[in-house]
Amino acid sequence: MELRRRLRLLSVTIAATPLVLVGCTADRLPGKQAHAAPPQLTVTPGDQSRDVPVSAEVGTAVKGGKITAVRLTDDKGAQVPAEPREDGSSWVPTRPLQNSRTYTAEVTATGDKGRTTTQKTTFTTMAKSTRTAVTSVLNFTADQTYGTAMPVVVTFDPEIPKEARADVQRRLFVKTDPPQPGTWSWLADGKQVEYRAPDFWKPGTKISVRSALEGLPIGKDAIGDADRSASSKIGRQVSLDIDNASKQMSVYEDGKLLRKVPVSLGKPSTPTSSGNMVIMEKFEYTTFNTMGDPNGGYIVDVEDAQRLTNGGEFIHAAPWSEGDQGNINVSHGCTNVSNANADWLMRITQVGDLVTVKGTEVTLDQGNGWTAWNVGWDEFAKGSALPVPAGLKPTVSATPHPGVVAGGSAPAPARSNSGG
Repeated sequence: MELRRRLRLLSVTIAATPLVLVGCTADRLPGKQAHAAPPQLTVTPGDQSRDVPVSAEVGTAVKGGKITAVRLTDDKGAQVPAEPREDGSSWVPTRPLQNSRTYTAEVTATGDKGRTTTQKTTFTTMAKSTRTAVTSVLNFTADQTYGTAMPVVVTFDPEIPKEARADVQRRLFVKTDPPQPGTWSWLADGKQVEYRAPDFWKPGTKISVRSALEGLPIGKDAIGDADRSASSKIGRQVSLDIDNASKQMSVYEDGKLLRKVPVSLGKPSTPTSSGNMVIMEKFEYTTFNTMGDPNGGYIVDVEDAQRLTNGGEFIHAAPWSEGDQGNINVSHGCTNVSNANADWLMRITQVGDLVTVKGTEVTLDQGNGWTAWNVGWDEFAKGSALPVPAGLKPTVSATPHPGVVAGGSAPAPARSNSGG
């Protein structure tokens, strides 16, 4: 009996052993992977955050997946539209949030295996700020047709300190259709930032701009003033080349010379600036008043005036100098043309057209007008407070003047309605 009992125990042990071995190796067989982990998701502002700026965005950081849904609602249950940044780092409400309101963001991320993670965060915005509001002006108007050199320009008063420029720049948005990416560039004093692409805008491009600065903390003591938007299009390509040596203006449209116009530029005591400028404003009638200028002392009404600089350089009709046009310079810094040519130019040009002046006694100061094209692309890109994609470069062209060919890029060149 004892022998039979031992044999039975031995046979049970032998029979059980393969089962144990199979169980130990099952996890190592191909196709027997463990269930995929859900994506890891972080959402900001943090849950129950208070005193959140009305410029807040819904920040989303995900590991092991991608964001597949974002829903932002206010404390009355109304949905707040939002759009994702290109880099996916956050969702930006399409209008500023309201002060002293509570918002809930619900974000869903989906992993590669289809598993999802959803996270909610509820936050309350700050009361109306008592900080000083920085005045901003968006020099890009809705429903216009601009020239191919038109930069998007935002000016500030007071200036934006260097340490706050990246935060401000992140709230300046430009979309182009068809896509033609560019970058923002700050003037050294922080009073102006300009946006352009490496090349001129292609005719027909639609440009949508948003300066979303309302409620944005700027430095320690200031706050953004307003949220502004505008959409416009780019028209035909027109460029004006003014040569002091010949006293002639060459007017091009889509690469073809339309006309040569005799000009009289600034006399030696009040010279015209050399550089790449952009037409900023056009007036059928305006008044030049230089009574407060060191070299001024007159008030005169002029017709068909087109502003080129903040300091008061214009192209305008000057019947009093028609005998000098094409021969000598007699103006106070402006480009004088005849009545007939000034009228013709007003019908040809657009705000945003490039005007290049060369060969005069002084060069154009950066910031004296819209000077985005007065430096080469590499120098312009250095003015960005945020990284510029390395692949963003001008088109290589043998064309001597960028305004002659659509999409070309500009070379760097070697005053109030003061006028002249």
